[in-house]
Amino acid sequence: MADRSSIKLGISIQPQDKSLPYRLREHFLSTPEVALYQTLKEMAGDRYIVFAKVALNDIFLIVRPNENVHYFNKIFRKHVDFLLCNPRSLKPEIGIELVKPISKSETRANDQFMEDLFLAAGLPLVHIPSSEHYEISDIISLFQLAITKAKKNGHSAKISQDSVPMCPVCGKMMVLRTHRSGPRAGQLYYGCIDNPRCPGTVAAN
Repeated sequence: MADRSSIKLGISIQPQDKSLPYRLREHFLSTPEVALYQTLKEMAGDRYIVFAKVALNDIFLIVRPNENVHYFNKIFRKHVDFLLCNPRSLKPEIGIELVKPISKSETRANDQFMEDLFLAAGLPLVHIPSSEHYEISDIISLFQLAITKAKKNGHSAKISQDSVPMCPVCGKMMVLRTHRSGPRAGQLYYGCIDNPRCPGTVAAN
């Protein structure tokens, strides 16, 4: 029975809503993120698995965490936009961040931290300007720059030498394939992702 004082004041007591206050977001990825995801899938083929919005503390661990709480706080609740991983081991290979176009004189503190974080771990980080349309040739160039920078930073031993093989004919990414017939049947080789339109091949070591 409702409290009499509540009735006299005209207050209506409603039963407590026990449902959880969560709702599904309308969009998991933004329009530029969806466009980039589709382009990365086309580029990577079977060579990489593309993951979206991966938490940084799922990728990196903190050395002596009790002594380096400050560094843990810098990656807590943060993510990288996309992560390319080896399809067999799921080992991270390349990180990808969408960034807003800025002038050459500008440097965002968070972008620089992400760059330093990935380089310290020996992983290339590709910065791609946010857009609603992407050209594979432009992204390939950014990949090459990031990998070259990581190698110059002293981590060449940690980076697969053929992380992003490029087609000698058209410059696009190559994927590992198997000769199906002929004298090389069963042998592995790199074929252009744009095959059969592009005939580019590279022998697999």
